[in-house]
Amino acid sequence: MSRTSWLEVRPSKLPAIVTLFWTIKIVTTGMGEAASDFLVRTLGNVPAVGLGALVFAAALVAQLRSQRFSKWIYWISVAMVSIFGTMAADIVHIGFGVPYLASTVVFTVLLCATFFIWWKLEGTVAISSINTGRRESLYWLTVLTTFALGTAAGDMTARTLNLGYLNSGFLFAGVFAIPLFAYTLKVRGSAMWFWLAYIATRPFGASFADWVGADVAKGGLGFGFGNITVVLTLALVGLVLSSANHPASKT
Repeated sequence: MSRTSWLEVRPSKLPAIVTLFWTIKIVTTGMGEAASDFLVRTLGNVPAVGLGALVFAAALVAQLRSQRFSKWIYWISVAMVSIFGTMAADIVHIGFGVPYLASTVVFTVLLCATFFIWWKLEGTVAISSINTGRRESLYWLTVLTTFALGTAAGDMTARTLNLGYLNSGFLFAGVFAIPLFAYTLKVRGSAMWFWLAYIATRPFGASFADWVGADVAKGGLGFGFGNITVVLTLALVGLVLSSANHPASKT
């Protein structure tokens, strides 16, 4: 991609930030958590992560190369970020033995660094300004980091702090509601409120998915991660079908 096309202003390829957006986003977080756990347990760590990385890369390339907004490409990309972001955070803990508290801190620092770079380059991190190739790339890097951070934070509250999956779900539901309410009311600093709500959706949806799918001995309902993956994937398809197939004109 040339520098000119990298910085060339073009129509947005992001959906409108409405109630349906947040609903689909939360469903993708639960589906990503369940799918990641199911794939790792079924295929093993290395094959699952390799497959997740491959499909994630393909979806993201399709999104970045597309010339116009496609709700299917966009939400498939988000779903794959959810799956691979979960795997990335789990690798840090399971593969390298990094405590959840430490990985939460690390991913928080990485997210802050990503926002800082984005701000220094563009002067804004508002999603309404994502109308160039560079801004879209920064957006997706930020999205991936938020998923990894949310995964680590959710596991930290559920396991390290011993809140369990259900209580963690309620905790992050409350965390999600505060910035979402401020963003909806257009309280000053709307970009900040949006991203805080976006981050909170990850542990919010994933905690409830873990609660339903995990074994009873681990504090869950024992429904199974494979079953949760199927149910939430079908829900995701239905929600995307009902969503608009045109980009946000203003967010």
